[in-house]
Amino acid sequence: MRYTAASLIGAIYLFGLAGCRDAAERGSTLLFLGRFPAARVGDVSWGADPARSRLVAFDGRLRIVRVIADPRLASPVAVAPWEGAQLLVTERTGEGLIVDPASGTVVREWPSPFPASLYATRGARVVASRSPYFVQFIGEDGSVPLFWVLDTLGRPTHGSGTIRVPRNRYLTQLVNAGAIALGADAIYFAPLVRDEIIRYDATGYPGWRASRGLLARETDPVFPPDQEPPIRVAYAHVSIALALGPDGRLYALGAEDSAGTLLRLDVLDTASGRILAHRTLGPRDAAVVIDPGGAIRTLDLDTLLAQSPTGGREMFGPPFALPTVAERGGGDTVRLEEYRGRVTLVNFWASWCDPCREEFPHMAALYRELPRPDFAIAAISDDVSETQMRRFVREFRPPFPILAGAGRMKATYHYRGLPYSVLLDREGRVIQRLFGFGGAAEFRRLRETIASELRKPYP
Repeated sequence: MRYTAASLIGAIYLFGLAGCRDAAERGSTLLFLGRFPAARVGDVSWGADPARSRLVAFDGRLRIVRVIADPRLASPVAVAPWEGAQLLVTERTGEGLIVDPASGTVVREWPSPFPASLYATRGARVVASRSPYFVQFIGEDGSVPLFWVLDTLGRPTHGSGTIRVPRNRYLTQLVNAGAIALGADAIYFAPLVRDEIIRYDATGYPGWRASRGLLARETDPVFPPDQEPPIRVAYAHVSIALALGPDGRLYALGAEDSAGTLLRLDVLDTASGRILAHRTLGPRDAAVVIDPGGAIRTLDLDTLLAQSPTGGREMFGPPFALPTVAERGGGDTVRLEEYRGRVTLVNFWASWCDPCREEFPHMAALYRELPRPDFAIAAISDDVSETQMRRFVREFRPPFPILAGAGRMKATYHYRGLPYSVLLDREGRVIQRLFGFGGAAEFRRLRETIASELRKPYP
């Protein structure tokens, strides 16, 4: 069932009145925004909205009171409280960003100690695990710990915990990736691919283990034989995110099916690991909140995020003004504002990027299939070498214009790798961002998204 923003806010207000007046004034706490852990700082809960590259702040009545969209917030997937009133944000690719909510800026950034990390904090403590949101297949031999303990500059100081090394060592990252939360003297960890939640002490020694009884038989991930490219891994998608609630209980967001489509929330006693309650959430991502009386509430995610004046979409920027690549010499200058009125895919690429070479034929097909002038592609090369860029263009002969970024685009737009695409609506607002090349399936979904956007009325 869908709600309007007004009815949603009204419903939140009514259940807030059920507790005592002091509790009501403290308001609700956001635990998860979709599949990502949130953080409460003071009277405000902060959540990550990776699809729109932003952080969103909610008051105790779950009204949006602040939005932060910095160019370095490419795809935030988790928020944790940092020293004072700052935030530690996990990027999908594993970087740690310290964000000052007062100014809305990124004040510090550190590289990931794992190929991709997920960060949890408690006071001045920060611990990194292998991220369940971006798993890479890199061989490990068991010499790297399960967690890294970091100093306040994001530098690893010592390791903690022991990893599990599967028969195929290239799946070690996947086997040991998982959700993490920090208690006063404990690390709580839920592996992405196994049905367990584990409490570790401060030294990394495991204590209790909790199981939700979801899988009849635990198996390590495998590469199924006789696959056609792209090669995929078979594994059970069990755990998604952890959060410690204001009531001191541990909240585990996971899946009831091995594909990770039917969501489930479990509430655990941190002392014993006993599951106190659980709730089936269904296939739709939701915002999970705990009200002042300790009751769990789930709210429609799209409705909650659509409270902002732009309907949940932020303007793309900074605006560009770049020359087109002509057959001989320089071309005309094209500005971002010229795409207004069209649904536009802004694509960043480079001639040396192998996934970009795989992606270009799919972009050409997309461009030919969708109606013009309602749809456009702005393909921006980040090549420093004009010779290499022109050689690439002669090879692929794209049907859409190529713009020359002259090697300055990464510094301007702070993307983490190529290819990188941003889909804009007719007003120039971000519909979604695409990181890397996801193959034909990704472009089928992209085509459906664009077609749906084109069907919307536009003056």
